[in-house]
Amino acid sequence: MKQRRICWVILGVLASSWGWAQNRTDSVLTIFKMESFIEVVRSFHPVVQQAQLDVEMAKAARLSARGAFDPSFYLSTDQKTFDGKNYFIYTNPELKIPTWYGVEVKAGLENNGGFFTSNEVTLGKTSYLGVSVPLAKNLVMDRRRAVLQQAKIFVQQSEADRLNQVNDILLDAYVAYLDWQTRYQFFQVVRNAVQVNEARFNLVKIAYRQGDRPAIDTVEALAQLQNFQFLEQEAFLRFKNAGLELSNFLWLANNQPYELPSNAVPEPQAVVMNQPMPLEDELLQAARSNHPKLRSFDFKIQSLEVERKLKFQSLLPTFNVKTNLLNKGYNVLKGVDAAFLENNYKFGIDLGMPLRLSEGRGEYRRAKIKLREARFDVNLLQVQIANKVRSYYNEIIGFRQQVNTMDAALRNYQTLLRGEDVRFRNGESSLFILNARENKVLETQQKVVELIFKYSKSLVSAQWAAGQLR
Repeated sequence: MKQRRICWVILGVLASSWGWAQNRTDSVLTIFKMESFIEVVRSFHPVVQQAQLDVEMAKAARLSARGAFDPSFYLSTDQKTFDGKNYFIYTNPELKIPTWYGVEVKAGLENNGGFFTSNEVTLGKTSYLGVSVPLAKNLVMDRRRAVLQQAKIFVQQSEADRLNQVNDILLDAYVAYLDWQTRYQFFQVVRNAVQVNEARFNLVKIAYRQGDRPAIDTVEALAQLQNFQFLEQEAFLRFKNAGLELSNFLWLANNQPYELPSNAVPEPQAVVMNQPMPLEDELLQAARSNHPKLRSFDFKIQSLEVERKLKFQSLLPTFNVKTNLLNKGYNVLKGVDAAFLENNYKFGIDLGMPLRLSEGRGEYRRAKIKLREARFDVNLLQVQIANKVRSYYNEIIGFRQQVNTMDAALRNYQTLLRGEDVRFRNGESSLFILNARENKVLETQQKVVELIFKYSKSLVSAQWAAGQLR
């Protein structure tokens, strides 16, 4: 029931934006608009869903990295009783609080006793409050901060990668729809020619029976009709196969494939010619500032910059200062004054440094080289993207001019065909010349349809190159 309900929901979404039309045989056709198709792809296609999962995975990694800064509670207890004697009992609950700048705060209680305790242990109940501060290595950057910063950057990079995958899949979806639209337009053109030739063949037969036309004209009219019928069958087959390719992009909300209905047809091809052309400068600016692939590389460079800062820490000496405030009982701050602080503390220093720094210098050098490589990649990618935008924009200009030229030529050929048809009906022309005129019109119509497809594909490709298909 749930799957059926989801199916009806998606059908309702499609039907709300589909128009209705009737063909010559009065069967109902459903016009599947491009906007509706793209919305379905954007919402339910598995590639889009998987790209979103990558973002969620990055967010989970960010949450995991934040765990390094979570406060921690520890309890250590150790005791020994042997031969009726209480050798020792140590109890030490402790709370540690790491901070962003490498300082670690800790507080704890101790309750120690027994006949054979260590000389360093204070008997009875005591409490302490202390800090550990790095003054050289790990002061500016440490592994915990680096991992968290990189996890945050990776979330943004994953979002940019998701947009890039959506940009790629939508280009394929647009091209599939445009191909389906073009195949249907071819089919419509040839079907109209078949209907015209069916009527002409019937007229020629009537004229032959009345003695106005020779028998050979019926053969020529039938041959022309059969040729167009073959082209119609071929165009219909290609249209249906293009519909199957389109179905590859149709999915339901429950990750189930959805097959395009047999009565679905695309919106008219001429719609795209009425849309305003984009400006080249706007496309280039959009590509430079918002292309998801470039943004992904920018985030990669940010992550490598964090890595470089971390590797630089290995060139610094280890110099950590640790100090604890001590007190009797379980209230570490009770009775604290200047005299108390002079006599109730624990202090220590950790100092160390490799004498040659070979590992640190090597790792830092590698980090800088990786950063340079990434910047070279970004510069190269910027040039490639800009050239792709310019290339597709040149195609837009060229194909639009060709469409206008061939459309004007088509109107002229149609004028010649109408004139030849009048002459043929008046007995002043032959069926051979009329068929030649008609073949030229059909050939030009197909060229116009193909050029509109190329023009539409260039429009979409230019937006894809600029990273704007989302």
